[in-house]
Amino acid sequence: MKPNRILALLLAASIAGAAPAFAAGPAKNIIFFLGDGMGPTTITAARIFKYKEEGLLNFEKFERTARIKTYSNDAQTTDSAPSMGAYMTGIKINNDVISMADAKPVSPAKDANGNATIDRCGEGNGRAAPTILELAKANGKAVGSITTTELTHATPASTFSHVCDRDAVYSIAAQVVPGGAGYNTALKDGVDVLMGGGRNHFTPYDKERNPKGRADGRDMMAEFAARGYTVALDRNGMQAAPLARKFVGIYSADTHLDFESARRPEQPSLSEMTRKAIDLLAHDPDGFFLMVEGGKIDHALHGSNAKNALVDAVAMDDAVQAAVDKMRAIDPGLKNTLIVVTADHDHTLTFNGYAKRGNPILDIVRSYHDGQPARDADGKTYTTLVFGNGPNRKGERVDVTSEQALADDYHQETGVRLSTETHGGGDVKLFATGAGSQVFKGTMENTKVFHLMKAAFGF
Repeated sequence: MKPNRILALLLAASIAGAAPAFAAGPAKNIIFFLGDGMGPTTITAARIFKYKEEGLLNFEKFERTARIKTYSNDAQTTDSAPSMGAYMTGIKINNDVISMADAKPVSPAKDANGNATIDRCGEGNGRAAPTILELAKANGKAVGSITTTELTHATPASTFSHVCDRDAVYSIAAQVVPGGAGYNTALKDGVDVLMGGGRNHFTPYDKERNPKGRADGRDMMAEFAARGYTVALDRNGMQAAPLARKFVGIYSADTHLDFESARRPEQPSLSEMTRKAIDLLAHDPDGFFLMVEGGKIDHALHGSNAKNALVDAVAMDDAVQAAVDKMRAIDPGLKNTLIVVTADHDHTLTFNGYAKRGNPILDIVRSYHDGQPARDADGKTYTTLVFGNGPNRKGERVDVTSEQALADDYHQETGVRLSTETHGGGDVKLFATGAGSQVFKGTMENTKVFHLMKAAFGF
């Protein structure tokens, strides 16, 4: 055989046996946890609330940590849409915009029923930026997005949709229903697992029974079922769902899911949703991507109610541990699984005064000198946790008792009086473990997290 012929055959064999279009990364599976608004102070307070000063939350035991810069494309202090979009797409995005590059936010117009549903983005206003979920789907992986908020809320929406304004929730819903008008075809045959609240965005308007429903009359829950999805409306339906089918569970009629402290039994916990989602996704031999959001942390902080924020932060931490336990049973040593835990932004929650060690984190400050209630310059007691701004700003401070401070419905005092507490612009923490986690270190842009996850997948 001639030398040129031998060379040609060797080259052909090399090409035939070559690796796929992307190099295999260290992770077959990625689980991305997002504690909405879970800034450093919230983490510390949740740790003390659950495990005392010397303890650790489950995700704080992860081997790798980093600090994440959160500013958006147009603001020092981000909202949830561009911050989650940065994690999902790797680009800086303007406030209020869902996973779109170079888009300006344009609020949707109201339909005939008075609901803001009509998309007014306009032609040429930005372009869709591919998300890590879409890339995973394109490479044959199963994908899921689960949350304690409405399924169309900013964080989950940023995984599977592209709109110029986060309030365009009816358009967001349309993008995730396979085969329907407005479907996001980058999702191929559809997101494999979807869970959250806000069923009204998927069901027809009814003046009495569903006043926040869709004006176009579509019943998207029925559309999901027609496409082969198991559809669940409550915890029992979720638990009974077979593993061999796609799944959508929307566990509230017209709003977010409950705070963990008041969760009704018909709504699953975030831990239960996480375990079920892994069961549904892990059968795919190519692996999976799953986003899990503890979204109610943010809602409690906006309302200046620290107790609900801490309870929901602990609930998300429990969900992280549920995922770790589940994946260690499937993938010993997490050799093929990367787990990332972070937040999209901070809040204005802060520690106040010099409380003694062991003082309940939600209580009034008791001095480390003598254990007696600390007092401000006017002789009034005050709590350890306060907010920089928010609604609970009195004209003149009054004494706070332990009974008041520890009550479920207590709203911490605030410095600047606003109708609702705002996000904070500080860095947030990131924790990582498992395959490829060693690259998460130092202080980094939120956009870099996308690129590190993408590299971990080998895309």
